[in-house]
Amino acid sequence: MTLLVFVFVLSVFLGLELISKVPSQLHSPLMSGSNAISGITVVAALVAAGLDDGSRLTAALGFLALVLATVNVVGGYLVTDRMLAMFRKKPGQEKSR
Repeated sequence: MTLLVFVFVLSVFLGLELISKVPSQLHSPLMSGSNAISGITVVAALVAAGLDDGSRLTAALGFLALVLATVNVVGGYLVTDRMLAMFRKKPGQEKSR
């Protein structure tokens, strides 16, 4: 158990360090990649929620995983869209030379 806590704490610190070093130009491609991974999580949650093993706990945890993964996917796409909107030209805005 101590090893698991150590690995978790280490991964949190490493994740924070890596994310803080990512330049803003790479944010959108990385978000798209993480959205794809979250999409896989949605599929796995659907499988877990639909298991017919008779356990209500499995169905409840699968449903909870499905809800949380769906919120993660939708939120990721909204953040990505908002980030890409910053790079779009506004109507009527012309290129200045």
